[in-house]
Amino acid sequence: MHTLITHLRHVDIAMPNFAEQRQFYTETWGLTETANDAEVSFLAAEGSPEQYVVRLRADAEKRTDLLAFGAATAADVDTLTARLIAQGVRLVHEPKPLDTPGGGYAVRFFDNEGRVVEVSADVTPRRHRRIEAREPVPVRLSHVLMNSPTPEATVAWYIRNLGFRLSDTMCLGSSREIMWFLRCNNFHHSFGIVRGPHAAFHHASFEMRGIDEYMRGTGRMRRLGIERLWGPGRHRAGDNSFSYYLDRAGNTVEYTTELEILDEDTWHPHLYDLRDPANADQWGTADEMNEFIAAKSHNDIDRGLFVAPPL
Repeated sequence: MHTLITHLRHVDIAMPNFAEQRQFYTETWGLTETANDAEVSFLAAEGSPEQYVVRLRADAEKRTDLLAFGAATAADVDTLTARLIAQGVRLVHEPKPLDTPGGGYAVRFFDNEGRVVEVSADVTPRRHRRIEAREPVPVRLSHVLMNSPTPEATVAWYIRNLGFRLSDTMCLGSSREIMWFLRCNNFHHSFGIVRGPHAAFHHASFEMRGIDEYMRGTGRMRRLGIERLWGPGRHRAGDNSFSYYLDRAGNTVEYTTELEILDEDTWHPHLYDLRDPANADQWGTADEMNEFIAAKSHNDIDRGLFVAPPL
């Protein structure tokens, strides 16, 4: 199926400790607040034309509010909506103008497990800038992965309904596939699904300018006393570097760089076995993946499934 989705725009999360979370993403993580009120904060990456890459919202319960992707035109949003309706996908709302920063035109719907997904077009680009050498702040939102107790069905849903393509799969032995990397453009992955005990946010990854800026960001987090969950290392699937941390609501966030760019005409998906430690970390600099890291990444059960966020 021809994909109508062009790229990942933003991930929106809610949590009770809003002020603490907002401080983490701005003062510690390096995003720039572009709009806010007492209970919502829109956060941009300095090097990205997206109006925001993270939206924080105060709520009594922690949840994933929204995962947003871009489309090229309003007509593509309408075409996608017609496809979704024909497939029996449950809409949150029909395509309509957005009143979030940058405006635009978007449809919202539930995926097969109840996550809210938005696809938008005609969002006004943000005035952004080139990230300077040695500047350890995110250039853009790279990718978002979600946990699923029914990952095969969820991967198939995103391929069938949204036109994602499988780049690579990770497994533990020949019989247990555990992680699927999906793309909507020539970046190795913008989205992915991880086998987990329940539907939940797995991690969001932020692209740095290069290896030096990535290491400086990793070092800055260390000097600030932020405990590193896993890394620094370099994955096999995607060939990208990784340093993982927990935000103030217990969501996993990653600094990365040099994510692989694929040739669509020649790429064939691989199956990488994580029993070979080089498939998790080519460099061998990170601790081996363990149950503690996995459990933290499984996160809390998402309280937002099949419940549309208030904005």
